[in-house]
This record gives sequence, C-alpha cells and structure tokens, in this order.
Amino acid sequence: MNELQGHDIEDLRVGMNATYSRTITEADIVLFAGVSGDSNPVHLNEEYAATTKFEGRIAHGFLTASIISAAVASRLPGPGTVYLAQQVNFRAPVRPEDTVHATVTVQSIDMARAQAVLSTVCRVGQTVVIDGEATVKTTSVVRRHAKRAASPSGTTRISTAA
Repeated sequence: MNELQGHDIEDLRVGMNATYSRTITEADIVLFAGVSGDSNPVHLNEEYAATTKFEGRIAHGFLTASIISAAVASRLPGPGTVYLAQQVNFRAPVRPEDTVHATVTVQSIDMARAQAVLSTVCRVGQTVVIDGEATVKTTSVVRRHAKRAASPSGTTRISTAA
C-alpha cells in the first residue's frame, strides 16, 4: 500500500477485483449536463425522451462511465492511480435512480512500467450497462525506495532560478 492507502503495482494480482456503487440521481444528471454541456433532451426532458426508443429519460453515458473512474480511484488500484486509457462499450441505458455497480478486475500487470490493464463492467441489477477495459499507472514501492536511496539524506535543495 502507498501512503494514500492505494495499492502499489507490487500489491496487484491478476484476478483482484473491487466494486464501487452509486445511485444516479436527478441532481447528478442535471449537474453533469451543466458541467459537460451535454443538454440532450433525452437526458433532461421526460416528454421528449418518452418519444424515443428509450421510452423515458436516461442518464448520460459518460456520467455512468465516470463510476468506473471512482472504482479505480477509490478502490482498485486506489488513490495515486492515474488513467492512461479507457475503452467503453455502452450496452444498455441507465435511468434516473438506478444504482450502478462498477467492478474493475486486474487482467494483466506490467511491473517494469507500473501499469495494469483492468476489465471494467458496470451493472444495474444483473444487466451489464457498460463494459470495457482500462489501462492505469499506479504507484510502486520499489520506485519510492529507489528514489529515496538516490536522494542524499538530509539534503535540502534550494532553487535560485528567477
């Protein structure tokens, strides 16, 4: 574990998984529309959305996908992890008040680069609403120790550059 309580690359094992869950609220949808600029009426206007193939309002796909980010940042690998790539497939709609469960599972590990590939799946009940794959870079205890060993103990570096 790193100082932020996230997993170092050396802690990860293929098959490890974690889940983060969140209920998508009306406020989430309205705020996401404001932040993203995506004011598509299928997300915001029930009367319009009822005339679409969804037969009602749906949450923004990337609002739902952001729950994967929460799983990565807070669960596995956790704090200190940086996203490098995310591939997503939108499989089914998410509606206001649905609870989304985002599960990330370690698929492969590259120790030398401190990177891992994770499968990413979001479900509402038993329905897969998103699946895909993420590549992340995480912290490394080996790199931290090497950096400390290379730094002269007790030395303070002062920059005089203007």
